[in-house]
Amino acid sequence: MKDFQPISGTPLISVIIPCFNQAKYLEAAVGSIRGQHYDHTEIILVDDGSTDHTPQVASHLGLKSIRQDNLGLAAARNTGIRLARGALLVFLDADDLLYPNALVDNLNFFQEHPDCAFVSGSHTRIDSEGNILFTKKDPPVSGKHFLNLLRGNYIGMHAAVMYRREIFEFAHFDESLLAAEDYDLYLRITRTFPVAEHTQVIAAYRIHDQNMSADPVFMLHHVQRVLKRVRPLLLTGEERIAWKQGKRNWGQYYAEIAYRHLTSAGRITGIRGVAGNLLQVARHSPVLLVRHGMGKLGRQGRSALRGAVPGFLLQSLYRRGYFRYRNPAPGHVLLGDLNRLSPFSRDFGFDRGGPVDRYYIDRFLDQSRNWITGRVLEAGDRHYTTLYGGNRVRVSDVLHVEPGNKEATILADLSSAPQIPANSYDCIILTQTLHLIYDFRSAIGTCHRILRPGGSLLLTVPGISNLSHGGWREQWLYTFTDKSMQRVFTDMFPGGEIEVSTWGNVLTATAFLYGMGIGELDESSLATTDPDYQLIITVKAIKSTGNAS
Repeated sequence: MKDFQPISGTPLISVIIPCFNQAKYLEAAVGSIRGQHYDHTEIILVDDGSTDHTPQVASHLGLKSIRQDNLGLAAARNTGIRLARGALLVFLDADDLLYPNALVDNLNFFQEHPDCAFVSGSHTRIDSEGNILFTKKDPPVSGKHFLNLLRGNYIGMHAAVMYRREIFEFAHFDESLLAAEDYDLYLRITRTFPVAEHTQVIAAYRIHDQNMSADPVFMLHHVQRVLKRVRPLLLTGEERIAWKQGKRNWGQYYAEIAYRHLTSAGRITGIRGVAGNLLQVARHSPVLLVRHGMGKLGRQGRSALRGAVPGFLLQSLYRRGYFRYRNPAPGHVLLGDLNRLSPFSRDFGFDRGGPVDRYYIDRFLDQSRNWITGRVLEAGDRHYTTLYGGNRVRVSDVLHVEPGNKEATILADLSSAPQIPANSYDCIILTQTLHLIYDFRSAIGTCHRILRPGGSLLLTVPGISNLSHGGWREQWLYTFTDKSMQRVFTDMFPGGEIEVSTWGNVLTATAFLYGMGIGELDESSLATTDPDYQLIITVKAIKSTGNAS
């Protein structure tokens, strides 16, 4: 194994942008590089035979693009590698974005792990307009990166990776692969070299109709090629088991996507069209094909099937909407995995992909991002300030009640903080904190006092919840409802604008109590709100412009 030279100082970082007919997004991608909190960079744009106005956009941006015939993503990246002068390389697709902290975070992590071939962070998924759809909150894998990659691509987005230049002396992108070429490279590198992963959110993956990943049969075909090719390299029983798990995981993952597309709009096209997709669904997940076929059975066929299939499958079909919901008779409820007296996780689901309530916190702050501006105060850390405030934030302060938090710029108890000047902040972000403060009314009063007129308090509090199993259990004093929040904020923000919302439903509340992870629920379940089951409550309170105290 090669001994790498330590990464020190301020090395040149080459950001390589392969672009094929993505001119409409190119300016945003380049802007996200030029907006980095790290200046020693070069941008290499490889125009892979675009037929749109990519050359004109590149010229407008002052970029010299390297144009080649349309040879594919892998070939464009390899061209960028040959031209790069940097000691570190990042690959940003033309329709994606880097957050301002991306290069600094990965560089710092590289310097902490000088023996690594690459490091990787976390990412968000955004829609075509830039709205956040999902934030990857998985905990970092515990070593054994090759094994974890055999089971699936835990990295998830290529721009979240920073490579050292020397690794491309040993491996390049395979130009015979039209997709999954990054997954192939990860496997070949981690088979021989150490890598590391952190959880800082550093990049945004844009979801739109032209993504290659929108064609699950195409993607599954190439992932299977990668897995087939890596199989002879497996040396241990543990690796072979992980490989089999990965083959199954990938099949189920893309079968589920194919099923959703087929039942929503039949949008997927390919060599065999819809029939080819159905065959893939049947091969990798027969249950999904049964569910899809339900739509064509008619009333009599459904009635017959209702009496023939096992109860667990019937419940699945009810959830899919092929039958109307029915309440099982007393004594006939199928509790399944919920028939237990202990949760799956006592850590709110952090160890299962991230807590369910974080989905709602992210949605609330994403919808309120325009208020996160100017001088911002956040409790605990500046995660949400950075994620949703971006360049709109001029000053970022972090409040903590106890010493020892390295990020904290203000040490104070919000219920009594006369040392914080009045009318200081344009925005305060207070997520899942109020329930830990005994005199929470005074804490809200402090927030009102230190906000500037017209400034906003963005607050979330728990509704339906278990108690913390860790260090915060002794400080956990309250849960709330929308009515309690409405009344207290009406008192504490006189004349201000107050918007109280509830988030959650009986399924997501149950999942949260059991400690399930966010990835274990589908988007439609998460997005449904039932005000009788308030998992969290959010408040956006705007201080009256006529109130300067």
